[in-house]
Amino acid sequence: MRIGLIINPIAGMGGKVGLKGTDGKDTLEKAREKGAEPVAEERAREALSNVEKLDVEWFTWGGNMGENLLMDLDFDFKVLGRPQKEETSKKDTKDAAREMLDSDMDLIIFVGGDGTAVDILEVVDGDVPIMGIPSGVKMYSAVFTSTPRAASKLIRDFVRGEAPVSEREVMDIDEEAYREGILDADLKGYAMTPYESSLVLSEKQATSMPDEGIMKESIADRIIDEMRPGTLYIMGPGSTVKAITDELDQEKTLLGVDLLMDKKMIAKDVDEQTILESLEEENVVIVSPLGGQGSLLGRGNQQISSQVVNKVGVSNIIIIATPIKLQGLKNLAVDTGDPELDEKLRGYQRVITGRHESKLVKVI
Repeated sequence: MRIGLIINPIAGMGGKVGLKGTDGKDTLEKAREKGAEPVAEERAREALSNVEKLDVEWFTWGGNMGENLLMDLDFDFKVLGRPQKEETSKKDTKDAAREMLDSDMDLIIFVGGDGTAVDILEVVDGDVPIMGIPSGVKMYSAVFTSTPRAASKLIRDFVRGEAPVSEREVMDIDEEAYREGILDADLKGYAMTPYESSLVLSEKQATSMPDEGIMKESIADRIIDEMRPGTLYIMGPGSTVKAITDELDQEKTLLGVDLLMDKKMIAKDVDEQTILESLEEENVVIVSPLGGQGSLLGRGNQQISSQVVNKVGVSNIIIIATPIKLQGLKNLAVDTGDPELDEKLRGYQRVITGRHESKLVKVI
């Protein structure tokens, strides 16, 4: 098995000094002025110190982007390239990811935060699984393991063929807004990533469980059968919701909110105002929670605002998710910006998980 390692050396340096990230050269300088020390390599060391005996060909990028650590751990590895300058940048991350993609990796492991995840996603675009060892300040994406130690176990499981791969969300937030106390999370795309080891099904369960694509199709069939003529369907982002429009042979935006009526797409990538202006006598919102985060409303689908939900009605929200996605979520969460609405949404909500299956999941 061929595994690539990319370390973002500056990831996480802003955390302990209260800078909420290190995006941008000025912020990095501020972090250093406050005495920030690199943490990414040590996080990687913790994750990789127990995997050296695996049957793996290791590949990495030069210097402090992976070479130094693998040399220190006495791994056999190949350096595919080097950063252009001593001060690494997102271009170096992308260069490393591109070279690893071209070198047919089975898995790319990266050490960083959401910004690093986005940089790598922009290159690999789902063509190779990625897995994040958490080191950044912002880690809202669902491609990270919970701890470096969890990453160690997940790597072992993946190499042994015991950890299946699933599609997960990659998120990023506006650091400047975050520093002002505003959490503005954007859904940047979807990456293939191994399940967290704690979520892997037993062998017996796994052999009888259909793949995630089949699960999405079965959910889509149920939703389509229950669609009512003349009703406006407000379709949230994500591949689970998109499976519905795929079954109808209607083109939907993957990351946007779209409007469907009489099984035809009537508007794509709409904003809040367009939704409000398009509401009919009967309206339904269809959303799927963000994997790994469990956010139902308020993250990645802000167009479906509190005003929209209040007009549509809480009882007219349909929640859909595959069983695999729900296994990775203890609860669902809402943050619409309207405390009264959030309170109405809290409690147990029904989530459609298949053609004939549903599950009650707690919303907090």
